[in-house]
Amino acid sequence: MPVRSHRIAVAALALLMLLPAPAMAGGLEQLKAFVDGTKSGKSVFQQMVTGKDRRDRTSVGTFYFQRPGRFRWSYDKPVEQLIVGDGTKLWIFDRDLNQVIVRSQAATLGGSPAALLAGDNALERNFTLTDAGTENGLAMVEARPNSADGSLSRVRIGFRDNLPRRMELLDAFGNSTLLIFDHFERNPSLDPALFAFTPPAGADVVGE
Repeated sequence: MPVRSHRIAVAALALLMLLPAPAMAGGLEQLKAFVDGTKSGKSVFQQMVTGKDRRDRTSVGTFYFQRPGRFRWSYDKPVEQLIVGDGTKLWIFDRDLNQVIVRSQAATLGGSPAALLAGDNALERNFTLTDAGTENGLAMVEARPNSADGSLSRVRIGFRDNLPRRMELLDAFGNSTLLIFDHFERNPSLDPALFAFTPPAGADVVGE
């Protein structure tokens, strides 16, 4: 490239760098786009729980959901645990204990993070939602449950490109949970069997 042309190209690039970047959509706008445009999803996650003793406990696994109301949280390390919401019942399977806990999904999930990600789109019914500015390049939303019956006191969700990238939860007991989502797939084709659960033979079933 001739020297003069090269200098023009460099000058043009420098000018582009000085132009203001496109404004990031706000957290509520990105949340709405996620809910309206994402009917199913899959993501790897890392979960870090900090208790009142300030000790961190880290887990990793995979999260799947299919709207409305079906989801699967599969914890792989350090302890294998499976949580399945089939739209009617919530199943929690601890492999080490060979124990299954079953609850009514509607009664259990109204004010939970799973309702935010995999619910029936009626977010305002269960949460008070507010824009919470930007943080580490993410557009933040703060969600506070409208019901005081549950243990969850606050949720903060960080969005980029209309997808949740991190979620922070604070419960009434002083515990905080950070979820980081990676390799989030929007609207994948998911096997319905992911959202069905049958207790293994010999498992201790507790609940309904």
